[in-house]
Amino acid sequence: MCGIIGYTGNKNVTSVILKGLKNLEYRGYDSAGIAVLDNKKIFISKFKGRISDLENSLKKIKIKSQIGLGHTRWATHGEPSKKNAHPHTDCFGKIALVHNGIIENHDKLRKELKEKGCKFKSETDTEVIAHLISKFYKKSLRKALIKTLKKLKGSYALAIINTDNPEKLLTARCDSPLIIGKGKNENFIASDAPAILEHTKKVIYLKDYQVAEISKNKVEVFNFKNKKIPYKVNTLAYDKESAEKKGYKHYMLKEIYEQPKILSTLFAQYLTPSGRTKFTNLNLKRDFLKNIKKITIVACGTAYHAGLVGKYIIESLTDIPVEVDLSSEFRYRNPIIKKKSLFIAISQSGETADTLAAIRKIKQHNVKILSICNVLGSSLTRESNSIIYTHAGPEIGVASTKAYTAQLMVLYLLTLHLATLKNILDKTKLKKIISSLKKIPHLQKQILRNDKKIKNIAKRHLHFGAFLYLGRNINFPTALEGALKLKEISYIPAEGYAAGEMKHGPIALIDEYRAVVCIANNSLIYEKMVSNIREILARRGKIVVIATKGNKNIKKYVKEIIYIPKIENLFSPLLVTVTLQLFAYYIAQIKGYDVDKPRNLAKSVTVE
Repeated sequence: MCGIIGYTGNKNVTSVILKGLKNLEYRGYDSAGIAVLDNKKIFISKFKGRISDLENSLKKIKIKSQIGLGHTRWATHGEPSKKNAHPHTDCFGKIALVHNGIIENHDKLRKELKEKGCKFKSETDTEVIAHLISKFYKKSLRKALIKTLKKLKGSYALAIINTDNPEKLLTARCDSPLIIGKGKNENFIASDAPAILEHTKKVIYLKDYQVAEISKNKVEVFNFKNKKIPYKVNTLAYDKESAEKKGYKHYMLKEIYEQPKILSTLFAQYLTPSGRTKFTNLNLKRDFLKNIKKITIVACGTAYHAGLVGKYIIESLTDIPVEVDLSSEFRYRNPIIKKKSLFIAISQSGETADTLAAIRKIKQHNVKILSICNVLGSSLTRESNSIIYTHAGPEIGVASTKAYTAQLMVLYLLTLHLATLKNILDKTKLKKIISSLKKIPHLQKQILRNDKKIKNIAKRHLHFGAFLYLGRNINFPTALEGALKLKEISYIPAEGYAAGEMKHGPIALIDEYRAVVCIANNSLIYEKMVSNIREILARRGKIVVIATKGNKNIKKYVKEIIYIPKIENLFSPLLVTVTLQLFAYYIAQIKGYDVDKPRNLAKSVTVE
């Protein structure tokens, strides 16, 4: 959600910033802007719309500058417009800044500043920050910034330039992601790694309530007492190539195809050659894990669906009761938290605002928190007792694909670890389960090789005005996830439902104008799904069935069938999900939509 890039060095500053902003497009935005220091004057260009508009405006302008910042905005306060686009300045045009986050007390601050003569040009909460810094500024911009930050309530990641300090960038963060990139004779600020990957893999993860002062050869970090503090330089685990399309039409398609490789990587990471689970960074005592009485999973969106699948997996193999909660709901209720409980937070980015708020609430009860996350050094990983990384690499497509199946595989492996510690699984059953899991990458490849058939079925279903996705048992969450994928990128209304609930309302929607996707793979409840299919047919509904290869019986009822390879039902979400991802992708792609950047959506939801 929103993107920040800041640069100081010897390269062409506008080129670095524009390329950085393009690499952050996946985060979602509705306007873009740039500010650079040129002969001790701040030059600003900003537009509603795409980065290409900003780029075209700069082609005829010669700028000699080695320091600047850029921003892509996703509207919160004030509609998408040129005046509300970042960067914003103070009244004198001496300070320019960009901001991700929300300032909750901006109305009060705006009123106070207006009474003191400040003239506002935008409707944003961000502009109050520029005016406050200007109000406090005397000799030290850093001191003025710290005074300003102490007045703010809410979240922020900031990048600031100032005409009196033409060689320095200032930055600060609280509850919004921000990294500092260290290069040779150049340094960077960014909201996410893809903005700077082609320049450096060395990064500093700025912590909450820290301020950094950056020149091209120096980085200094300070606390809110204006005291210099040490910092650690980390090396990013992935490179520029891993964040590129590699010949695929869209990032989303590339990321769908990367799933078999990622799952194999997880086996190498978390399984020993003898087939035992290993979690070297789990940081939780064996006695605690053996005696867990309850697990609560908190997550949002796709990660929430992973948590729902996790409930089925954990309860079926460990006998530990599992509760799954939407982070946005959990944070506003009074949960009953008992001893010997484990809380699992799932987030691709590790910066999901509601999930961070949920674990902060949990921490007040002194309960252990395990995070399942894709991003090294993210806020979630820093605030958790224990971490399991999903090692999915950068996920650029806004609609999550490979991160989801990586989360699922981590949950399977974690469950096996807990079951082994509790002596619930004997060696024979454990070996059989691991053997089944290790088949998954190969079976996913079989599905991917069949993508032309999925594309053809998608073509025949473009015209339907709404979709209902039905699943039972462990594939009920898969139905939810399949529906989410379709509506995210094709804008077709879609709803996931537990198939047993169809007669309790959704059956009223079914007619010849709506399509129904039924997950009817081989399982103990297969015949129940067939009953649902027959009820839909009786109401002239159009059905696409996900069935197990070799099932000829299903052809008696429907023509549109997507087959998945044979696998035990417990592991089927890892296969069904891939088919539903491809189905959603091809519907959106054939319709001509921007699959990687669906409207109104952001990759990382860093504000409530």
